[in-house]
Amino acid sequence: MRNSSAKELALFSLLGALTFAAKMAMAQFPNIEPVSLLVMLLAVCYGWRGLYAVYLYVFLEFAMWGLGLWSFCYLYIWLILFILARALRRMESPLGWAVLSGCFGLLFGALCALVYWIVGGWASAVSWWIAGIPMDITHGIGNFVIALVLFRPLRRYLNTLNRRYGFPAP
Repeated sequence: MRNSSAKELALFSLLGALTFAAKMAMAQFPNIEPVSLLVMLLAVCYGWRGLYAVYLYVFLEFAMWGLGLWSFCYLYIWLILFILARALRRMESPLGWAVLSGCFGLLFGALCALVYWIVGGWASAVSWWIAGIPMDITHGIGNFVIALVLFRPLRRYLNTLNRRYGFPAP
């Protein structure tokens, strides 16, 4: 294995595990999580290679909680946020990142309802989504605040570390 490959393997393993650990550390706060922020940062600071860390996080979720209908949405939902963040990677505004993250949190249940639509039809999807709206509101507010406060300093910090340790820009 090349030295840079070993460094990247270590980096993305650490970042995926850190994402999982950060979510678990905040588990006492329902639907308040740093995962959305970290997925956006991975997209912006590491490009498509950041997906390694995202899907390690997803695997760790499956390993911890087992598989269920929710598992299917985790396979695509984080990819949606990743692609949106990747497309907006040149945006500098913390408010813009907070809006993206907040909207993602608000739409989380609706995006996950697609699995329930496939399995149980429209009535199942709509009832599942409506039942979760209070949690989606909490999720959206939490995502907005976390991104507003932490996106810019964490982006700056990751970019500094990347330059110091020789990780190429995306």
